[in-house]
Amino acid sequence: MVLIGAVVVIACVLGGFVAAHGNVAVLIQPTEYLIIFGAAAGSMLISNSSNQLKHTIHMVVTALKKKPNTQEQYLELLLCLYELCKVVKTNPLSLEPHVEKPENSDIFKRYPAVMNNHHALSFICDTLKIQISSPMSPYDLEELMDKDMKSGYEQEMHVVHQVSKIGDAMPGLGIVAAVLGVVITMGSLADGKEAIGHHVAAALVGTFIGILASYGFVGPLAAKLESDIGEDGKYIEVIKASILALSKECAPKVCVEFGRRTVPPGARPSFDDVDKATSTAKAA
Repeated sequence: MVLIGAVVVIACVLGGFVAAHGNVAVLIQPTEYLIIFGAAAGSMLISNSSNQLKHTIHMVVTALKKKPNTQEQYLELLLCLYELCKVVKTNPLSLEPHVEKPENSDIFKRYPAVMNNHHALSFICDTLKIQISSPMSPYDLEELMDKDMKSGYEQEMHVVHQVSKIGDAMPGLGIVAAVLGVVITMGSLADGKEAIGHHVAAALVGTFIGILASYGFVGPLAAKLESDIGEDGKYIEVIKASILALSKECAPKVCVEFGRRTVPPGARPSFDDVDKATSTAKAA
């Protein structure tokens, strides 16, 4: 949807410009683009460490292709949690190989959506490791998980704030490009009206590009990043609810039901779907 939205923005803006008898060739001003986007890239380098910059690039690339979590993904997560809870109830020590090396675990291999979600996988394994080595009370365990979730949320929101700041700066960078264009225009007054018109048009294109980039692309991208963080947070909340129920000595199906009730209603599997799936897993 991100790419479709970008195409719609470009198509509508350029379509309206052409419909008003505008010349698209006038908008091709490489120096204006260099000033605006080069300055934006430089400001990102100034305000971020190398690790933060890598994380920002990773999140932006992921946002371009990320889709909302589906009912099937949540069902897969609940089934994975159900199997882990069953192992804990049967023999807690037998869970250790699964959480120490999840890439070799038969349980996690059956649920690739969970295996490929590195944040969720780490959250599950790290939390269950501490419960195996030194069991905590539900109150302390909840506090521990909340701290983990908070630190991850703050790191990811830093990216949102950085992208949002760049979006807010784009109109200003467009003005910088426009002012430089005016400076060039002032030095070309003796070249005739046609040359002056060309330079003024180029300067105005800088302002146009800065505003369009801010409100048409970078701002919506920041909003998409924030939405994705919320989606990931809901996914982790399901894990937290299930593991917390496990620490209260609830049965595996009850643990999974705690997780199911945490799933957003629009993507929540029905009780019958989860009951049927867990019964099938139990039989297998």
